[in-house]
Amino acid sequence: MKERETTQLQNKIHEIIFGHTTAAGKAFDIILLFFILASVAVLMIDSVGSIANKYGFILTSLEWGFTFFFSVEYLLRVYSARNPLKYITSFFGIIDLLSILPTYLGIFMTGSHYLQTIRTFRLLRVFRILGLSTYVGQATALLEGFRLNRQKITVFFGVVLSINILIGTLMFLVEGPEHGFTSIPRSIYWAIVTMTTVGYGDIAPQTTLGQSIAAFAMIIAYAIIATGIVSLNLQAPTEQIEAKPKEGLKECNSCKKTTIEPNQKFCSNCGDKL
Repeated sequence: MKERETTQLQNKIHEIIFGHTTAAGKAFDIILLFFILASVAVLMIDSVGSIANKYGFILTSLEWGFTFFFSVEYLLRVYSARNPLKYITSFFGIIDLLSILPTYLGIFMTGSHYLQTIRTFRLLRVFRILGLSTYVGQATALLEGFRLNRQKITVFFGVVLSINILIGTLMFLVEGPEHGFTSIPRSIYWAIVTMTTVGYGDIAPQTTLGQSIAAFAMIIAYAIIATGIVSLNLQAPTEQIEAKPKEGLKECNSCKKTTIEPNQKFCSNCGDKL
């Protein structure tokens, strides 16, 4: 899609809202992060009946304040976007819209309080703020780690899942319905809870053989956790990225910091134009 022509005002707003490396953009992201975390905190507090009954008016007022802020921000994003339709239909564009809709729907719909939980989608917007240049290197390394090790992670997940299925099936045969292991899926649930060392205690083996299998499962779980296979493999890309020669990078004349990306236009440290 062809980008539209924008005015100077739209360019300025775009630089602040969509830009993460300018001083104004960084300040806006910090403010946005505060509003996101505060709004999610209010949502969680509002779910506590005793607090909601006592401070319902204050919580509702705060939510409307957050909704107004996010609504203005959403409209400004649409107004300043180079391609408004592309933004509206993008992942974060949809998330931005979902974060404000429930409050407005509550005016027209009865029983819409169940939709209020959709407001937790605001938390996903934190991932956009992670685009701040301060975190670009680490975010890139993490994504690269998942990409390079996706086959290892898949195999690791498959092995762990297979062990849980085998142990769960074995416990179903050993313990049986009389001891709470009423089906293989429920027994697999017990195996997963046991191997993650959570141990809810809603199901427990009663026979000596069953308890021995449970102990064996816990030992396997500790061995898997101790190896840190996934962590070690995800760490490698970080070291590789840090070891890469910084070709084409520029130095800021103001603070003398080196840029993160060759095509960066603003300093990630002080926000001055390069």
